[in-house]
Amino acid sequence: MNTASHSDSDDSKQNSGEGGDKRRRRSRRRKKTSQWDISQFQVEPQEGKTRFHDLGLPDELMHAVHDLGFQYCSPIQAQALPFTLDGQDLVGKAQTGTGKTAAFLVGTIEDLVNNPIEKERYAGEARALILAPTRELVLQIAEDAKNLTKYTDLKIHTLVGGMDYQKQQDRLHSTLVDILVATPGRLLDFVGNGDVHLDLVEVLVIDEADRMLDMGFIPQVRRIVRATPQKSYRQTLLFSATFTDDVINLAEQWTDEAVQIEIEPESVATDTVTQRIYLVSTEEKFSLLFNLLQTEDVESLIVFANRRDECRDLYHRLLDHDIKAGLLSGEISQNKRVRTLDGFKSGKLKVLVATDVAGRGIHIDGISHVVNFTLPEEPEDYVHRIGRTGRAGRKGTSISFACEDDALRLEPIQVLVGETLTCEQPPEELLKAIPEVEPKPRNTERDGPRRHSRGRRRPPQNRD
Repeated sequence: MNTASHSDSDDSKQNSGEGGDKRRRRSRRRKKTSQWDISQFQVEPQEGKTRFHDLGLPDELMHAVHDLGFQYCSPIQAQALPFTLDGQDLVGKAQTGTGKTAAFLVGTIEDLVNNPIEKERYAGEARALILAPTRELVLQIAEDAKNLTKYTDLKIHTLVGGMDYQKQQDRLHSTLVDILVATPGRLLDFVGNGDVHLDLVEVLVIDEADRMLDMGFIPQVRRIVRATPQKSYRQTLLFSATFTDDVINLAEQWTDEAVQIEIEPESVATDTVTQRIYLVSTEEKFSLLFNLLQTEDVESLIVFANRRDECRDLYHRLLDHDIKAGLLSGEISQNKRVRTLDGFKSGKLKVLVATDVAGRGIHIDGISHVVNFTLPEEPEDYVHRIGRTGRAGRKGTSISFACEDDALRLEPIQVLVGETLTCEQPPEELLKAIPEVEPKPRNTERDGPRRHSRGRRRPPQNRD
């Protein structure tokens, strides 16, 4: 990708920090002993596949890769890692579920492990920064990062809105931060208050750039990029599910002679998901959902609706009918969202009601069904929704409720997935009337933003 002129958010900066030439830094390798030996991790070479063994990764990282059961790279990993491990900037087109998170984490961790900072460090000085558009995605990336760094001394921090500012601030003041994963808005709060410093960032990752555009985050991301070293003194990795003109323009501004990689999914709509479209009236939708939940093959289910109020009403109706359900939407506090996800993962909750924004970043194996209570307005969101099931080699079922209001949304979805989705009448037993129930008392408490005091740069109180 061509280099942009020095005219935008990043290029006029000269704050190179301690970065030096990002490619030459790769030559300094870290020495660390480990009881684990690579001989305990045997993977036979296969033609056309790249093993993690082939990448020259440090033993600490390979030990974690072994624990996770990874053997061969996914296509995005196989194409991206040789360049990112060499310190090159990269712009990658890849859908959710292709392994792109590991593609940028492995290279980032390898760099930080092989190039430790020997001098004194200060609280809030991040070495690597990963930006993602939603809270759930941030937490998922951080969890993956912790799994991959378990045999290193690297520290992972997350900054997301809706969670206690003071707790996040206290942790930043007490523990050094190597990899910082954050949503743009909350990160700017911490930068503005002197709790986070980005002038020594060595690796910058911007995930789901197209979603950042859709959600209006780009002005905030520009401010964040300006706070990092200029692009020739950091490594920048940008990932997007689509390459629009806007995404390409941003990539040219923020990256330095980036390699461009495009990974087209083998199937836009996964082959492990059975897709059904049920023709129903608006009034029949809830009965259909309730009766579907009574069938034996429904183990766990995510139901998507387009608006927050639709999700809230649906969630309450499920509770009224004694269905163990959780709600994920932008109006729910982050602490409650984390508890809800934990309850769904453990099986305490059978149903998760979610909007598209809140549902992004949910990677839970074993979800048997996805229901589109309303068809999404954007065809790409349909693919994202049904991809929540049929994971980890298991089969899944997607059922979409199509009423008269949904008819116009069906054709663009069919164009995107490249197949005709046959509409059918639902079985009679799924349309039987359900009893009316008395609404349960509502808890309307909402967590408001927490005020915080300004911090300043200082050594961490506890180095761990």
